[in-house]
Amino acid sequence: MASNRPTPEDPSAYELDDRGAYAGPGVDGGDGPWEEWNPTEESTRSVRGKHRVAKQRGGGFARSGTVLGVGVIAAVGASGMASAEDRPPVPISMPDIGGMTDDLSEKLPDAKELPGIGELISDEDSTATDAASAPADGTATAAQTGVDTGNAAGAGEALRSRILQQADAQQGTAEQEAREAAEKAAVQQAATEAAAHQKSAEKAAAAKKAAEMEAKRKAEEAARRKAEAERLAELAKSFIAPVSSYTLTASFGQAGDRWAADHTGQDFAAPTGTPVKAVHSGTITQAGWAGSYGYRIVLTLDDGTELWFCHLSSMVKTSGKVNTGDVIGRVGATGNVTGPHLHLEVRPDAGDPIDPMPWLRDHGLSV
Repeated sequence: MASNRPTPEDPSAYELDDRGAYAGPGVDGGDGPWEEWNPTEESTRSVRGKHRVAKQRGGGFARSGTVLGVGVIAAVGASGMASAEDRPPVPISMPDIGGMTDDLSEKLPDAKELPGIGELISDEDSTATDAASAPADGTATAAQTGVDTGNAAGAGEALRSRILQQADAQQGTAEQEAREAAEKAAVQQAATEAAAHQKSAEKAAAAKKAAEMEAKRKAEEAARRKAEAERLAELAKSFIAPVSSYTLTASFGQAGDRWAADHTGQDFAAPTGTPVKAVHSGTITQAGWAGSYGYRIVLTLDDGTELWFCHLSSMVKTSGKVNTGDVIGRVGATGNVTGPHLHLEVRPDAGDPIDPMPWLRDHGLSV
């Protein structure tokens, strides 16, 4: 092994040929072949390269130069590793890749000023850095994966937001429909209740009217009865029973062998000589013997009704005006009779006879 020698100075990047190989001395007219140099741990020193910070022009291209240098170093290293097994060790000299890329980047124009390219470059350094640092084999870096994950998360969030908006819209529509249905049901319920209330009110009004009419009818009936009672009371003052003490025997319409047809009056049985009184004021139009009626007095009232008093034993008044209660004769048994009694007939308008009992009651008499 040769003795340790100082590390030769790195050649300039401009001494590389078109293929990227070193074109220094001994190569294509150089000064001669290099001596073999086998570096050891004691003789190796750090490569003194140009460590200048590239001016950030446009952001993307400056960092792309650095990435290019790293790629060249990786390629050279991979080539050396691939041939190390078959070939003996050879001296390797690395050019100043960093200086070369810095010089080139200073001479390149700003990427944003290039026509058709400037608008494609984003001002965000994270996006450009992630795109420039993507490996050549097409595999995604962690930054790109983060961007894709962020884009996917953003798309998922947008989808979630859209779904939530649609759900909110559907819920709002459902709530609106529910409110409208509730309002419609409330209106229908109110209309039904109003109709029922109106019907109930009409029914109550009809019942009230019927009650009022019934009350009016009852009041009119009571007034009529009162008026009738007053009339009968007044008539009672002007009508009296024909005899004071009597027994009712043969009635109106009763059949018997003592008369040719049915009985035409009412019989008041009483002792012979009992006074017979004028039932009401009127005029005596007939008095005398009447065959089977015996002695008979006919009293004509002011309305034309004739009262026949028959079977009298004697006649006290035979003509002229008489007043209610005047004695006009006495009970007897003359004519076709079986015993003393007064036979009374009532003939309205001097016509056919009627039942005397209802007529006397209608005139306020209790017989």
